[in-house]
Order: sequence, then C-alpha cells, then structure tokens
Amino acid sequence: MRKSIHDKRAERVRRKLKKSNSNRFRLSVFRSSRNISAQIIDDDNNKTLVSASSLKKDINDKNKKSDLSVYAAELLAKKALEKKINKVYFDRGSYRYHGRIKIFAEVLRKNGIDF
Repeated sequence: MRKSIHDKRAERVRRKLKKSNSNRFRLSVFRSSRNISAQIIDDDNNKTLVSASSLKKDINDKNKKSDLSVYAAELLAKKALEKKINKVYFDRGSYRYHGRIKIFAEVLRKNGIDF
C-alpha cells in the first residue's frame, strides 16, 4: 500500500531533524481538530520523558484553540525545566509551521526551551 503525502512529509521532516540533532531530545507535537499535545522523547532509550496536553484543562466552548496551545506549551515548558531539559529539536511532524503549531513553538521559546 502506498504511503500518503502526510506520512511521507512526517518521515522526511524527522529524518532531516535527526541527522542534524543527534544529541538532543525530540519534541513531538500532535494536533487534533480541537486539542494539542506534545511530548519530549529520548529516541536512544525509546522513553517519553515529559508530556503535556490541552485535554487536561477544563475545556469550555469559549476557549480558543490558540489559547489551548498556549496552555499546553506553558505546561510542557514547566515540566521540562523541572527535569532540567532545555535543549530539544522541534518535530512538527507533517504539520506546517503555522497557526497553533507556531504559537506553541513561540510560547516554548519564551519559557526557556531552546530549539
């Protein structure tokens, strides 16, 4: 079965990032139609070190999706800095660096995560 364009793009992005950032942890982002979640992964040991999601917040219909991205990014940055993780590489997967993904990345940078 053929791979979709979505899968090919995600593989291409991961391959290029891993080649140039072999000594850093990977920050993987997942975006659904309503929520956003992310995790920092140690690929050498196949372990998730830190994770955060907008699902943990009491969601009501008045919250904007971009506000949920800000909440999840602040939560992830707080947890990562507690574990002394401040350098990662940003794996956006097949998503464009635009909209909620861009907001998520900018908030992480403001909170001390370097990528």
